[in-house]
Amino acid sequence: MLIHIGFGNIVNTSKIIAIVSPESAPIKRLVQNAKEKGLAIDATQGRRTKSVLVMENSQVVMSALLPETIAGRVQAGMEVPEDGSEEELRG
Repeated sequence: MLIHIGFGNIVNTSKIIAIVSPESAPIKRLVQNAKEKGLAIDATQGRRTKSVLVMENSQVVMSALLPETIAGRVQAGMEVPEDGSEEELRG
């Protein structure tokens, strides 16, 4: 399933390991190391980074949306509608 992470950017939810705040020193180092290795994807469109998505292939995706917003979209997309159908909700 794909979710919108802001400004027309979309990621595959099955590849996300973690959605974290970029404020701590370890996450800042993680992002810097990913940039040096060419594994960082900046999806902020020049805005302030408010969340970092750690992907299973060691890539990190920086988003201008809050971690809670992205997590809510992931959870909403995984909920089964009340009618019991297997259709996924759009986030």
